[in-house]
Amino acid sequence: MAQQPYKRTLKLMGSRFEITVVAKDSIVANKHIDTAVAEISRIEKLISSWDANSQTSEINRNAGVSPVKVSPELFELIARSIKISQLTDGAFDITYASMDKIWKFDGSMTQMPSEEEINASVAKVGFQNIFLDRENSTVFLKMKGMKIGFGAIGKGYAADKAKALLISKGVASGIINASGDMNTWGKQPNGEDWKIAITNPMNKNKVFALLPITDGAVVTSGNYEKYVNFQGKRYTHIIDPRTGYPSSGIISVTVFAPKAELADALATSVFVMGKETGLDRINQLPGIECIIIDDKGNITKSKNIEFDKL
Repeated sequence: MAQQPYKRTLKLMGSRFEITVVAKDSIVANKHIDTAVAEISRIEKLISSWDANSQTSEINRNAGVSPVKVSPELFELIARSIKISQLTDGAFDITYASMDKIWKFDGSMTQMPSEEEINASVAKVGFQNIFLDRENSTVFLKMKGMKIGFGAIGKGYAADKAKALLISKGVASGIINASGDMNTWGKQPNGEDWKIAITNPMNKNKVFALLPITDGAVVTSGNYEKYVNFQGKRYTHIIDPRTGYPSSGIISVTVFAPKAELADALATSVFVMGKETGLDRINQLPGIECIIIDDKGNITKSKNIEFDKL
């Protein structure tokens, strides 16, 4: 029988996941999809800060108190997160979870928070205050009230792990789409590359580019849905963990990288760093590209991207 794609859509990690595998029949395909789902659920248990029993919650509970012994997997994820923080000058920071939620994007805000409130909101944020002890596999958050969260990297990490597991089980081709974080491998049954559409947030029904993607990840981070306007300036829900102020100027960032975890983290970081700094940083990273759409609708791309506009 000819191979064909089988797809399942479900809610995992509080997000919509679409898992597609290419297989010879639905029985084989469903078995593989079940494997991917089990792996994503396992990771959610490990990294969820909502689950009181997770190792992440244990780290947060012991902030300012004592180091917590964690699994090598979580230890390495935190170590890689710190590296990305260093790479982005703190624009990406898993201790963003320590931020007081003073910005509301549900229509209830009538005025901007005061400068004092904003400064106070990020007082406990700072990746420099995560202490890792590799020998004992422990993680310690220096200040009471500090918290870590994997909101900007967790879905990508889970997609990478599920993809690696499916490849190890002999699945030659597929896509894991974690609500916009696309992770692909292999080719379509007709031998063509998988293609992803990039839409223009200014006009959601319009696709401006179709890009072939081989064995890599593409993450689009958009903030055109959640924002507030004050004094004619648009503030979006992606907040700079260093300052407590929302990012502005960019409405969509698409990052191409070998792994979804990195693409995920960098997409958020580019928003925070802004167009010039973000682009400059991406251009220095081998194998990573990005497309930025600013709030005027201008499209800027990193130096090695070639695409045909539709």
